[in-house]
Amino acid sequence: MKLYHGSSFEVTNPKILTSGFYKDFGYGFYCTNIEKQAKRWAMTRGKKHIVNVYNYTENPSFNILKFDEMTEEWLDFVIACRKGTGHGYDIVEGPMADDTIWDYIEDYIENKITREAFWVLVKFKYPTHQIVFSTDKALEAVNFERSYEI
Repeated sequence: MKLYHGSSFEVTNPKILTSGFYKDFGYGFYCTNIEKQAKRWAMTRGKKHIVNVYNYTENPSFNILKFDEMTEEWLDFVIACRKGTGHGYDIVEGPMADDTIWDYIEDYIENKITREAFWVLVKFKYPTHQIVFSTDKALEAVNFERSYEI
């Protein structure tokens, strides 16, 4: 599988990042299989805008959680991870809670909207994808191919 990572620099040797804000699927190294999305990520970084390209070979021995779409389970998992709750997966893959969707999630958490209203609001969002490599073992399946500046 071809994966992309948007950054402000070339990332030839990805590492698990365990600092900063909690993210959708917890700490780790985030990529996407949507090149356009990686370009958007890169544009939010520093003075340089770099897209890193990787080859990923799935290993059936990895503990993988995959969400094919936004579901109740996905929502609960994202909320838990954004609150700092850890998980035991090597890799988690699924839709991304972008800034707009995260605003809706916060509204749900704060009881400003119902769960049903959340699903109505996110129904028309464009497709997104993210995959996070949460363990060093999982990162061994990710091989740097090249990078380019946009």
